Amino acid sequence: MNALRKRLDAIKKPFEKGQKLEKFAPAINAFDTFLFVPNHTTKKGAHIRDAVDLKRTMVTVIIALMPALIYGIYNTGYQYYYQMETPFTFIEAFIHGSWKIVPMIIVSYVVGLSIEFGFAVYRGHEVNEGYLVTGLLIPMIMPVDIPLWMVAISTAFAVLIAKEAFGGTGMNILNPALTARAFAFFAYPTYMSGNKVWVSEASNVEAISGETILGTLAAGGDVKYSMFEMFQGAIPGSIAETSTLWVAVGALILIVTGIGSWRIITGGILGAAVMGLLFNLWGANALMSFSWINHLIVGGFAFGIVFMATDPVSGAQTNKGKWIYGFLVGILCIMIRVFNPAYPEGVMLAILLMNVFAPTIDHYVVNGNIKKRKKRWALAQELKSA
Repeated sequence: MNALRKRLDAIKKPFEKGQKLEKFAPAINAFDTFLFVPNHTTKKGAHIRDAVDLKRTMVTVIIALMPALIYGIYNTGYQYYYQMETPFTFIEAFIHGSWKIVPMIIVSYVVGLSIEFGFAVYRGHEVNEGYLVTGLLIPMIMPVDIPLWMVAISTAFAVLIAKEAFGGTGMNILNPALTARAFAFFAYPTYMSGNKVWVSEASNVEAISGETILGTLAAGGDVKYSMFEMFQGAIPGSIAETSTLWVAVGALILIVTGIGSWRIITGGILGAAVMGLLFNLWGANALMSFSWINHLIVGGFAFGIVFMATDPVSGAQTNKGKWIYGFLVGILCIMIRVFNPAYPEGVMLAILLMNVFAPTIDHYVVNGNIKKRKKRWALAQELKSA
């Protein structure tokens, strides 16, 4: 490590203050902070000392994403060989899934980080680690056979419009990964919906059945999977959203480390459960009759409520606001699923809509707390004067 440290220091010399490449220092410093912990410390004054910084937070989220990603890679291969109706091993399924998904991850990081590096150099600030998570989330919520150039354009749109237009990391009001998916959905709808886009298509298979469970219900069909199969995730769907089991493992990691808000997650589950129960009582169509428990474990609800709704930047910030925010995300998700047959998966639109209202929720929560404290203070003054 010392040799790498010395080599990196030598490379950084032309980028130091006063040198000819000073303008490009943010780009080279990004590699430094990615490889090493900053070596500067405070010498005086009062400071909060904590082992957690933005880089460690992002790395922890990536670790939490790994179970769902690894299973998503395997499931991609599984769905491929399942339609081929040929025997296969775990390794073969994983290799096929990697062949499909790893290029998407590479494209997402190359395009997104290139734009972020460009803005950092132009604005003269350091590159933040926020895109480490966004760059992984974008391919994880896409269909497996979406062309790589669409991933690139969707990523560029998300970084430019949903992030840099607002000032960069910590300033955006919309979740960038969901913005990328929303752009792809509305710009290239034939590649984002239907019964073929959710599985890796085999060239020698003329007709495949790869419709998602929600898509089948929206079309009035019957679900052929058991609750365990839906919970496990060996079903067609977005790359890493199908397995609620492994999403739950990631949720546990986020909650234990204090990075993901358990209030938002719990509020979202409660909101979806309440709305699902109400629709079960109504039962006017297949989606309304679909068990409220199953609504929680199919589609992108679990993945969205754990990894996107809990985004500390675009979500609610106050404790009470997190409950309200999560509850409304859950309610809206099920409502969109049921009332919009053309788009039975509603978690993306639900989270993006609540991203817009999150500051308003916090505003009224804070004002409500101020009014309560004023009333308590006024009552205390009355008791003193009595």
